[in-house]
Amino acid sequence: MLRLPTIRGQFPDLAEAAKRDQMSYKGFLAELLLAECDDRARRRSERRIKAAAFPREKSLRAFDFDANPNVDAATINTLATCEWVRKGQPLCLIGDSGTGKSHLLIALGTEAAMKGHRVRYTLATKLVNELVEAADERLLTKTIARYGRVDLLCIDELGYMELDRRGAELLFQVLTEREEKNSVAIASNESFGGWTKTFSDPRLCTAIVDRLTFDAAIIETGTDSYRLAQTRARAGATAG
Repeated sequence: MLRLPTIRGQFPDLAEAAKRDQMSYKGFLAELLLAECDDRARRRSERRIKAAAFPREKSLRAFDFDANPNVDAATINTLATCEWVRKGQPLCLIGDSGTGKSHLLIALGTEAAMKGHRVRYTLATKLVNELVEAADERLLTKTIARYGRVDLLCIDELGYMELDRRGAELLFQVLTEREEKNSVAIASNESFGGWTKTFSDPRLCTAIVDRLTFDAAIIETGTDSYRLAQTRARAGATAG
């Protein structure tokens, strides 16, 4: 009735340990409740990570800082505390393909979810397409509000494809909804100066850059693809 599945599952082992260690009743009760709380927190984290809709698992532990010296480990570890998410600040990851942008985006988003924040991941083109469809079906306000509610919105592959004016304006509405309230993290293969290729309207481009860079953490992952370097190294080892 109380829905305490961890206590139900672990009771025999914990009771045996309490007997063996001659625990007090209070100590035994504390062990039972701590086990339930820890498992409940784990399940909540798993639900938040699943709700974020990350395309794959990525962790900061798995990021090779030695292979990409452009990325400062201390800076990333500071971001992993998610203080910037709590403050509603943006994060921009800028660099060429294969330099770890998406890895860091997903890993930092996962850290935020594990710390209790509501997170959502999406590709830039997918987000824009969803907004266009919502506008056509007169559901735009509801859709923008849904994206506005999450604590951290992760937008990947911004800059890979040109957006028409309508798509860019709809994206701008989402960013405006979140401005200085909830965090946006983006990964882009274009420096800000090259965003005019993505957003054809210069004024709109400037406004979007302003939204994403005000009080933001900006991480430049560089131009050398360590993913390509690893592939070549594996190929060389196989050939050898």
